[in-house]
Amino acid sequence: MNTILGASFTSRLNSNLREQHGYSYGAGSRFNFMPITGAFMAFSDVHAEVTDKALNEFMKELRAITTVTDEELRRAKNYVALSYPSEFQSVGAIAAALAEVVIYNLPDDYYEKYLQNINAVSLEDVRRVASRYLNTERMAVVVVGDKKTVREGLARLNFGEVVLADTEGNRITQ
Repeated sequence: MNTILGASFTSRLNSNLREQHGYSYGAGSRFNFMPITGAFMAFSDVHAEVTDKALNEFMKELRAITTVTDEELRRAKNYVALSYPSEFQSVGAIAAALAEVVIYNLPDDYYEKYLQNINAVSLEDVRRVASRYLNTERMAVVVVGDKKTVREGLARLNFGEVVLADTEGNRITQ
């Protein structure tokens, strides 16, 4: 699901924000996996004048990821499979992979069965995961930029309360 959404150059987010609209040089998304719940992040650098438009496109893509085509899933599986060997290119990468087995209590044959498991992912699996983990109604959106340029446009999107903070995270009122 995340490969289709934002983890590859041909992902929906990058295609939309970079190729279709020209808002960004690149856009992406990722999950920070942890033994406990980790964060999901979708991100991009955009010109301040198009922050609201770019954020609107992000939300459209996040909501639409529950609908994936057979072709998108096939391409994502191929991307993951073809990039898989690069995960073990160095001693450090191998050590990190072994550490993941311990940290996440993965089965000893996790990496042996990895491609088999990737190929078993179905369209329904993608829909289920997207519906469960990408709830746009519960997301916190963080925008860094010139408040004079972005505040009004963000407020018009009506995605929720706009809270201003300084670089230390302290709320500010102006």
